[in-house]
Amino acid sequence: MKENKRLTWQALTLMAFTTVWGFGNIVNGFANQGLHIVVSWILMFGLYFIPYTLMVGEMGATFRDSKGGVSSWIHSTCGAQIAFLAGWTYWVVHVPYLAQKPQAILIALGWAVWQDGGVVKGMMPLILQSACLIVFLFFLWFASRGVNSLKKIGAVAGMSMFVMSLLYVVLALAAPAITEAHTETIVWSWDTFMPTFDFDYFTTLAILVFAVGGCEKLSPYVNNLEKPSRDFPRGMILMTIMVAVTALLGSIAMGLMFDTNNVPKDLMMNGAYYCFQKLGDYYGVGSVFLIVYAVANMLGQMAALAFSIDAPIKMLLADVDHRFVPEVLSRVNANGTPVNGYKLTALLVGVLIIVPAFGIGDMTSLFNWLMRLNAVIMPMRYLWVFVAYMALKHAAKGLFNSDYHFTTSRTAGFLIGLWCFAFTAFACIMGLFPRGVEAWSSEWCFQLTMNIATPIVLLGLGLLLPKLAQRGK
Repeated sequence: MKENKRLTWQALTLMAFTTVWGFGNIVNGFANQGLHIVVSWILMFGLYFIPYTLMVGEMGATFRDSKGGVSSWIHSTCGAQIAFLAGWTYWVVHVPYLAQKPQAILIALGWAVWQDGGVVKGMMPLILQSACLIVFLFFLWFASRGVNSLKKIGAVAGMSMFVMSLLYVVLALAAPAITEAHTETIVWSWDTFMPTFDFDYFTTLAILVFAVGGCEKLSPYVNNLEKPSRDFPRGMILMTIMVAVTALLGSIAMGLMFDTNNVPKDLMMNGAYYCFQKLGDYYGVGSVFLIVYAVANMLGQMAALAFSIDAPIKMLLADVDHRFVPEVLSRVNANGTPVNGYKLTALLVGVLIIVPAFGIGDMTSLFNWLMRLNAVIMPMRYLWVFVAYMALKHAAKGLFNSDYHFTTSRTAGFLIGLWCFAFTAFACIMGLFPRGVEAWSSEWCFQLTMNIATPIVLLGLGLLLPKLAQRGK
């Protein structure tokens, strides 16, 4: 292996941590459960995230020569047609993600300029979503012309947000001891941290599953490690520990800033900015922390939007099997841009940006709804990780070999994969039920209809494409 391609497992750990985890996960968890999220995180890490990462470790070590990640795992264990469906899922789940990125850009811009979230929050949904559509179409055009110039900006912005997120946890926890700031009093009791496992609680599980997924993105790097079968699982385990510590301490820090029994309705939308605004007040530096975070977040969201338009569709269509995808969809222009793939992206994202504005009454509710829709649809791609792992354990003994095993028992491995699959599916189903609006009101019914229709349409297109491909031939 060439020296310049070698990657240490410590570097892989940091890459995995920044890929999987972000400050927004802490905010979203607290916004949905308050300090009850502390116990929820412990349960989530112990019962789901740890086996998830160790399964990814075994899959990465087993298929260390594959370059396509989960799609390659599925292709090796389940065949080409199922691999296409996995690849389609990995692309199409980005549609709600792309629909929300313009919102995030405009919100960050509002905080950077006016240091106030009321500008966006007070706008009529249809007006703001129209602006979001314009922003999205601009970045669609921008991505079609290449995004190299934005790559470095996005990397710097992403690292800045990562550093500031860790800085927030340290400074917020230290504030009561080294400043005269008034903070909320945390009652250290069973009732403060133990959630009630009722229907409402289960509708929040998708947010937690959404938060901890994505470590399989690092599997293509397994070949760059000196000893893949040892170093990849080692990096995944350390990353899990880092995520757990950050989640728990970050949730406690937010408990010092916000009343856990009276969480602001717009905390998912503006919570990160509130945190840095209060942090500046605690340490007497005004809006410095807030502005730096808002600018970094805006640039990071812009880069993420451009890359998320370009990279997933190119990955889907790069080595496409035209038995499953119509040839017209993969045609490229002089710049190497799959034009028709971009048009399909524009159509799906445009509909998801504009249509909800007609049925959801205010921007806070619209933002929260779209975030929760993301939490339902994004984890659907994680299901393929568990399908691949179950297929690996079900395969004939000796067909696939690895120096690392999460478990050597094929039965236990299959059952653990089945548990993670079932839990993910259950969380996605429960996430379909709207929160924060009156049950059976017109808005509640509209949100529920959109929650059910969106994944059916997006995933259904993947089933339709092979038939269109055959008809095209």
